[in-house]
Amino acid sequence: HVQLVESGGGSVQAGGSLRLSCAASGYTIRRYAVAWFRQAPGEEREGVAAIDSDSITTVYADSVKDRFTISQDNDKNTIYLQMNSLKPEDTAMYYCAARQGVRPTLIADEFGDWGQGTQVTVS
Repeated sequence: HVQLVESGGGSVQAGGSLRLSCAASGYTIRRYAVAWFRQAPGEEREGVAAIDSDSITTVYADSVKDRFTISQDNDKNTIYLQMNSLKPEDTAMYYCAARQGVRPTLIADEFGDWGQGTQVTVS
């Protein structure tokens, strides 16, 4: 059974930083492509950053490019999202997701395993 548990969310002032973590269990992340998504109230879920199973290729939404960095630690079976220069429009619930396969993608429908989310609020 695949389980993803996010942590690291919180409240921060604009311009600040947060690092989100996603602890995976029930599978080895090096065999999965993973991604971070976010959803603000009344908005559709948006793909933020994705990384392939080999941790070589990354994909970012234009809205976060050059500010956010996705990475994973295979020894800890954990995926991270480093968020810098945060803006109020980054406020949302952030979710990590995993899919069997190699290539990274920001298409939510391609992911079958999701965490419960962690709230990020930027004021």
